Amino acid sequence: MANLPNHLDLHLIRILYLLLSERNVSRVALKLNQPQPSISASLRKLRDLTGDQLLVRGGRGMVPTPHGESLMKPAKRILDETELLFERKLPFASQQESRTFHIAAPDSLDIQFLPNVVERFRRESPKSRIVIHGLGAEVDYIRQLSDGDLDLVIANWDEPPQHLHLSKLFEDPIICAMRADSPYAKRTAFDAMTLEDYLSLPHVAPSQMLSGYHGVIDAHLERQHLRRNVVVESAYFGLMPYMLTNTDLVLTTGKQYMRYYEKSLQLKTFTVPIKFPPLRFYQLWHERVHHAPEHKWLREQIMAAAKALIGK
Repeated sequence: MANLPNHLDLHLIRILYLLLSERNVSRVALKLNQPQPSISASLRKLRDLTGDQLLVRGGRGMVPTPHGESLMKPAKRILDETELLFERKLPFASQQESRTFHIAAPDSLDIQFLPNVVERFRRESPKSRIVIHGLGAEVDYIRQLSDGDLDLVIANWDEPPQHLHLSKLFEDPIICAMRADSPYAKRTAFDAMTLEDYLSLPHVAPSQMLSGYHGVIDAHLERQHLRRNVVVESAYFGLMPYMLTNTDLVLTTGKQYMRYYEKSLQLKTFTVPIKFPPLRFYQLWHERVHHAPEHKWLREQIMAAAKALIGK
């Protein structure tokens, strides 16, 4: 080990393996398209490094010494493992391979979105496993993405973190909703809510969903120096439409999100009397998984589920 050079040329190991396999300097030179004297020089170098003749003349040409014979398998293993180290990864064979994917998402997504993702997932990669994590203010999703605890985060941001990879999934225009038979809803047309009404009506709003981020609704109002009357704050976004059914509360959210609840609950939706940007939902991931074939496949499934949702 003490006689090894600081940088051992992999090509020298390839020459060692071929010499021991072919047992002929000329054939090795031909295979590697190198001049014979160059291969002979490499053999001399290998002899110096190993302290053994490696190949000697026999009755029918060159034959390996016992030590030379013992080096064939390790040389082949080094060459094989090096090839594996640098080979290009094949696309993820979703029907045959199995992986576990960790996705985090808030429950403020369209109620059909994650079920659509799971449906595609089970159909396209039946041997794989998906773990869906919640998102809350206590979740350091940036650290979990970089550490590998999460593979993907789906949520809505005005300005997603710039150092992460992202792709936009869909937009959802903002509306507000309340109980259809409430006194205000009965006397007010869907497009007649005033700004004064909107700010003074009692609102239900989500608790802080992401670390360091208070939501697009209140952030936008704050920039306009406006404030709505939030009287109920809830960590359970999926329950908020039901909170409207027997109260005077108003919920501001995405039109697409409310579409499902309008079918089953007696609610009335209104045009919001202030111009909000739409809710923009993204998928975010770390550089760690950016080029991995199975993660490219995962992101394609998420995007396909989003496109299917928009098309409905």
